[in-house]
Order: sequence, then structure tokens, then C-alpha cells
Amino acid sequence: MAVPVTDPATGFDAEVDVVVAGSGGGVAGAYTAAREGLSVLLVEATDKFGGTTAYSGGGGMWFPCNPVLLRAGTDDTIDDALTYFHAVVGDRTPRALQDAYVRGGAGLIHYLEQDPAFEFAALPWPDYFGSAPGARDDGYRHTIPVPLPDSALGEYAGLVRGPLDTERLGAPAPDLLVGGRALVGRFLAAMAQLPDVACWRNATLAELLTDGDRVVGAVIDHGGNRIRVRARRGVLLASGGFEQNAAMRSQYGVPGSAADTMGGPGSTGRAHRAAIAIGADLDLMDQAWWSPGMTHPDGRSAFALWFTGGIFVNQDGRRFVNESAPYDRLGREVIRQIDDGTTRLPFWMVYDNRAGAVPPVGATNVSMVDPQQYRAAGLWHSADTIAGLADAIGVPADELEATIERFNKLAAAGVDEDFGRGAEAYDRVFTNGESPLVPIDTPPYHAATFGLSDLGTKGGLRTDTRARVLTTEGVPIPGLYAAGNTMAAVSGTTYPGGGNPIGASLLFSHLAALDMAGRDGEG
Repeated sequence: MAVPVTDPATGFDAEVDVVVAGSGGGVAGAYTAAREGLSVLLVEATDKFGGTTAYSGGGGMWFPCNPVLLRAGTDDTIDDALTYFHAVVGDRTPRALQDAYVRGGAGLIHYLEQDPAFEFAALPWPDYFGSAPGARDDGYRHTIPVPLPDSALGEYAGLVRGPLDTERLGAPAPDLLVGGRALVGRFLAAMAQLPDVACWRNATLAELLTDGDRVVGAVIDHGGNRIRVRARRGVLLASGGFEQNAAMRSQYGVPGSAADTMGGPGSTGRAHRAAIAIGADLDLMDQAWWSPGMTHPDGRSAFALWFTGGIFVNQDGRRFVNESAPYDRLGREVIRQIDDGTTRLPFWMVYDNRAGAVPPVGATNVSMVDPQQYRAAGLWHSADTIAGLADAIGVPADELEATIERFNKLAAAGVDEDFGRGAEAYDRVFTNGESPLVPIDTPPYHAATFGLSDLGTKGGLRTDTRARVLTTEGVPIPGLYAAGNTMAAVSGTTYPGGGNPIGASLLFSHLAALDMAGRDGEG
């Protein structure tokens, strides 16, 4: 679609019903608005669509009791899901906002499945707080998109961001879109069939335009021009967090480094700053979606999970955490111990040779390269004895030996009395339900360097249940909406389950578009 040009006398260069900034979860808002008969301009700051969402290996959505899961036979209830979410999140975010998320996902899946462009499947993935009331150990709150060929995207073929191996290692992009790439791709393919949708790449929302207290449009930097676009119904900010902006991370006290984030390159906080400039309220600005990060030869620590062995030890040679815990819980424990001075970066994964010298990490997100590169960079070490390994990584030999001896006793008993590894369902996902306590007793012994990574910041603009951005007085700003990592996360300081970030991003983008279309949020 060509965006209509208005009379220059009005002060606008172009005019649509809805402007959407960001093409990760923002695609749900653009699609919904267009499907509801509104004209849409989606602007993406980079050269590819998808943002951080496109990097997700699964593209999962935490949407309890949705039609896909009901067809799979789940006996879950919304009341149980609410009990769980409330228990985990507490009162850190408004109860009404939490309820809107937990209740709304099923309706969104129903809405999307009415369009043949969308196809989903259940992928069981246990909740991340398995001991909380209402938790599902069987994982039937998690839904993923079915893969599709890139050629199915029509005019958008070849334009979905990722995967990470393509961007960081130069690997060819696969023909089949999976995970987050499939999710974004399905929305793009669906939008290609709708009228009145324009999607601009290399187009950044620079500022918001207001008339009194109402947002009436946005200034878009595109192709070297500053284009003033009128948005008759509203502007949706869904352009990610600010994890790539080192200055903003420092300003708001976000632990970690921009170099170690897994967030998309467009996540620089520009939409945050545009909203702040017109009085939007903020929350959770020191928060992110955390994870341990395996350090690669380029010096960057990348999100890693699926540990089938090994333990983490700190600078004192002591084990300090449940290594099989959900990644955000694990990352937060690392941060807590950094803050109290008991642990510092880097820390080490120590493991034996039962599966070879490569770390027992099933999902590195950025693929491992030649092991010799890790050794040359001083990141991986090996020795015939535990004492020799301790010397290689600079930790006290007696402490590391005592740590390994203690862990092996726990592994033999099958119960982790120190950190509870294996006590919850998620801890056993990657070991086929068996104990994740694997003895370290087969020389030579190895150590791999780990740091702190994140999947993006989660602090942003406070919103109501319709995704309307609020002022510092708690009043909605007419014409302004937010979703995804531009919105202060509905889950507060926790990560309740796999697919929570993407699910919330899609849902609140969808609810924003329905509100702009004058519809309720039932889908």
C-alpha cells in the first residue's frame, strides 16, 4: 500500500489510521488493525522484520486454555492459570493487567485461527515456578507456530530477521522459517493478503506528535527524510526494549552489558524516549529477561540453556546455584550474588569427559565454533585432575576438589540438598525426566567460561488493560499504546513461563488495535 499523502497545509506528509512502531510483537497489532478495516503503517527501524521475537528458537506463547491446547486434551482451567500467575507475580503489577493477559491469550489464538495463514501446535513446556500453586508440570500452557517456507511470505520473503547464526556467524539463512521467525512470517504473510497495510524498513519513530493531550501522529526517519505521519486512530509503540543502548542501561541500572544481550539491533529505546517526552509513566526500568550466557570467542556471552551435565562454580571454586533452574531465575540468582559480593563474573561450568570436551550445553542459541578458538581465547580449559583444572581457571584447588566431592555424593544419592536441582519439572526437561545430577568423575576435566546475558529489557511504559499508555497520574494518553518490551512487563520482576514475553507482546498489540478499531478485547 502507498501511504496517502495529505495536504501539506495540514502539517502532515502522510496519513493513516494506525502507526505501529516495531515488527516483532507489533505485527499482531498491525495485522489486527488491518483486518478490522483500518489503514496501517508499520515502521521497522532495521533492514529486517521481526525484532527480538524473530530470534526465539520456539516462538512460544504462554496462553493458557487456548484452542490448540484444548484440542490437545488439556484439563487446565483459567482459574488455575490465574492462581499461578498471581502467586508468581504478586502485586508487582496491577491485578487487572495480569488478568487481562492470562484471560486474553485464548481469544487471540481463536481470532488468528480464523485466518488460514495461521497454524499453531502445542509444545509442552513446564511452568518456571513448579512449586507455586496452580503450576502446570505437564507444560500445556505453551503454544508454538507451525514452521513455514520463506517462499510463503510473498513480497516479504527473505525479509525476516535471523537466525542468530546467520547474523553473527555468517551461516546461510535456512529456507524453512521456524520458531519466532515462523511466527513473524505468518503475520507478514497474512498482512500481504490485506488491503491498506504498508510496512517500511529502515524507518525509525523519532518523536510523537500531539494536539493538546492527544497523540495524533509520529515523525518517522526514513530514507534520509523526516516524515510527519498523521495517525487518525493512534500510535502503537512495540519496538522492543532498550537493551542495545548502553547509556540507557547505565541510566536505569540494568545489570549486564549491551554486548551480551540477545535483543534485536533496533532495541535502542527510541520509542521509550519519545513517550517520556510527552509525559508517559515508566516502570521496571532496571529489569530484563535474564539468562546465563556462554562466552564465545568474540567476547560476547550468549543466552544458553539445556544443560545435560556440569556444575557452575564461582571465583572461590564453590558451587553457588541450581544449574538446571529456568534461565531467568538462574540469571537473577547470579545478579543477586554479584550484588552481595559473593560471586563475580565470569563464572565457570565445570564438567567431565563422559561426553567429550565440548560443554554439555544443548542450546547455545549462537552455535559453538571450533573448540580451538575457545581455547585460544582462554575461555575453555582442560586438565587431568581437578587440582590442575583449578589452577588453570584460577580458583582454589582445595575448594574445587571439595565442591566436586560434595556434588558427586549428592548425585549418587539423587537429591540436591544444597540447591534443589531436579526438584521441579523444568529442571528435568532436558534429561528426559531423569535426575539432572550427573557425577563429575571421568577425566580429563573441563571448564567453560560463562557470563550474564539477557533476552531484552522489560521495563517501559505503564499501560492499562487495553494497552493504553498512562501518564504519571495514571491517566491514559489518548491515541498512544504500547506492547512488548516497550511496555512495562505484565509479569513484573518474574518470568512465569516459556512464551510469556512473546505472548504478552502479541496480546497487548492485538488489544491495542482492537481498541483503536472500537472493539472490545474478546477477539
